[in-house]
Amino acid sequence: MNKRMMTGVVCGALMLVFSMSAQQPAPAAKTGTIGLYRNQKLAPNGPAPKLADGTPDLSGVWLGSGANSADIANPKGLKPGEQVVMLPWAEEIVKHRQSKEDPEANCLPAGIPRGSPYPWRIAQTPGIYFILFEGNIHSFRQIFMNAKHPDDPDPSWFGHSVGRWEGNTLVVDTVGFNDKFWFDYKGHPHTEKLHTIERYTRTDLGHMAMEVTIEDPGAYTKPFTTVGSATLMPGTELLEYICQENNQDLQKLEGPARGPGGQ
Repeated sequence: MNKRMMTGVVCGALMLVFSMSAQQPAPAAKTGTIGLYRNQKLAPNGPAPKLADGTPDLSGVWLGSGANSADIANPKGLKPGEQVVMLPWAEEIVKHRQSKEDPEANCLPAGIPRGSPYPWRIAQTPGIYFILFEGNIHSFRQIFMNAKHPDDPDPSWFGHSVGRWEGNTLVVDTVGFNDKFWFDYKGHPHTEKLHTIERYTRTDLGHMAMEVTIEDPGAYTKPFTTVGSATLMPGTELLEYICQENNQDLQKLEGPARGPGGQ
């Protein structure tokens, strides 16, 4: 076999290899369950990202998890050694609350720190960070960076939030709440004296740790801190969710306020 023929054979073999390689399907992305969502792309691995200016990048669609949405007093959702101790009036009101009275069930905001089983997005812009919620009324929060609270904020569902960075942790200080939302499904109350401090730390590319310190001398004898986490949902967008439209759940809610599964 001469050199010209040998070259032709080698080239043909290489073309066949490349052709077969090109026809092989790309490896399928790993999928699994995130919260209540099945067949989702799993959170990616890798170091926590940062923006061009070195600021930690918290942006993306997240799904939170934790025990505090069902019962904020559940030890699983509290910092070790902490407990929720209500004042007598607050203890009494929890005993008599009904599930159908839950503001969240009536398509009203869930407040802080109550989570939801639906995704939410963090968007970072110069001077203001936003948290956009898919669930309930498509509500949103504004976090004013390196700002001050107004002297007399109008009471609102999400209050007035100012943020700052402590290393890689976003610290959000919020005051100016109304007294309308429940902390959880069981109906733990609060007053307009409520003051929360949230701490968000992106521990790696696909996960975030969260803590919320709650101080409300009008309803609780001492501050306490809830703990939770969130998982990134890559390739996911928030969907339209209109709770007020054809809400059929409320008429089915009977009995004392309780969490999912009768908790």
